Amino acid sequence: MDKRVLITYASKYGATAEIAQKIGDGLQQAGLQVDVLAAKGLDDLSPYNAVILGSAVYMGFWRKEAVKFLKTHEQALAERAVWLFSSGPTGEGDPVEMMNGWRFPTGQQPIADRIRPRDIAVFHGYVNVDKLNLFEKWILNKVKAASGDFRDWDAIASWAGSIADDLKTPGKY
Repeated sequence: MDKRVLITYASKYGATAEIAQKIGDGLQQAGLQVDVLAAKGLDDLSPYNAVILGSAVYMGFWRKEAVKFLKTHEQALAERAVWLFSSGPTGEGDPVEMMNGWRFPTGQQPIADRIRPRDIAVFHGYVNVDKLNLFEKWILNKVKAASGDFRDWDAIASWAGSIADDLKTPGKY
């Protein structure tokens, strides 16, 4: 049976949307039917066997449209194969270690526990200083975060490949 997969995301400046698209490209190359759509305004999950939800992370928090999607669709997500990802830390090194073990926003952890995602990934992010407002630049300086594109496209493609393999396993979902 063909699996139809929704990859949905919340992205302020587009970097997380690009990660979602990379995941979508990987799943499409594996022969899966994929829709890559912004989380804001999505109402109907009935066409999808699986959902991948991702959000940009700012100071340990997901974007509000990702949180709203998670809360609004909790029951539907609990009935599907779900994967979650965050993008945010910049700089060199393991992104989870850089976030002191943080993998998912604590405020939404009870929902994730009920949904039981197959995996939760944290990917490096991208900070384009030219797009930031003055307050964001001030915060970036205060937390001493590195600016630039630190996304690991190989790690993202590998994660997408593991999801595709999982979804293509006969009788699993």
